[in-house]
Amino acid sequence: MSLENSSSNRSFGGWHKQYTHTSRTVHCPMRFAIFLPPQASESNKVPVLYWLSGLTCTDENFMQKAGAHRVAAELGIAIVAPDTSPRGDSIPDDPDGAYDFGIGAGFYLNATEAPWNRYYQMYDYVVKELPAIVEGHFPVSNVKAISGHSMGGHGALTIALKNSDAYRSVSAFSPIVNPAVVPWGEKAFTNYLGEDRSTWLEYDTCALIAKTENHVPMLVDQGDADQFLHEQLKPENLVSAAKDAGYALELRMQEGYDHSYYFISSFIEDHLRFHAEHLKK
Repeated sequence: MSLENSSSNRSFGGWHKQYTHTSRTVHCPMRFAIFLPPQASESNKVPVLYWLSGLTCTDENFMQKAGAHRVAAELGIAIVAPDTSPRGDSIPDDPDGAYDFGIGAGFYLNATEAPWNRYYQMYDYVVKELPAIVEGHFPVSNVKAISGHSMGGHGALTIALKNSDAYRSVSAFSPIVNPAVVPWGEKAFTNYLGEDRSTWLEYDTCALIAKTENHVPMLVDQGDADQFLHEQLKPENLVSAAKDAGYALELRMQEGYDHSYYFISSFIEDHLRFHAEHLKK
């Protein structure tokens, strides 16, 4: 696997770097960012937090806006942020150019419907290909956690629940917890997965939480002034599903906060310390 380093910046004693590579999973060049804390070395491999971003975002949104490097450097945690979808002139996109489907909106699933299924295999990319690349090229261990925002919160929660032996903890900001019943999810799942709604449940946190036996520690923050709260996010559905499953969910409603990175940057330290507690066990 050939990695091309496209940028490097010193940050809080560590390094923030961007890399591109040709992905065998999504069949196009992909970019990801990694923050390596100062503790990382070949003799001291550090754990990794994978961050999944939301609709329209790239690896840059979190790394530049969240303010996570200082605390990650203190805690000795690497952060890896992939892109949100395959990109390029050959990649099929929403025919109307909408932001909530196609490029920038991979929904962290494996598409089964043409023409999306050749490229939109973001679940396998995040779960299999990317960790193998990161662990093979950088001074990090295979101890990992996962987090994300909005569509990325959906991705983080579903990936952790489907791979509960692989992640020590999971957290999310403003996640789409029940995509099978909200407009964002219905549009994306119909196109990527087809009309059979039973297949959608494999990527729906509220459905998956009832089936998992290994309960990964889970923290969710949601702003009560989020403009997408009632139509798209529906955290009350997750609370109900977790209660029915006996899952020890910590969901915090944060007064006055919206869907933006102002919200994420306000509470990212809590999430990093939450993950550190479990990553260092």
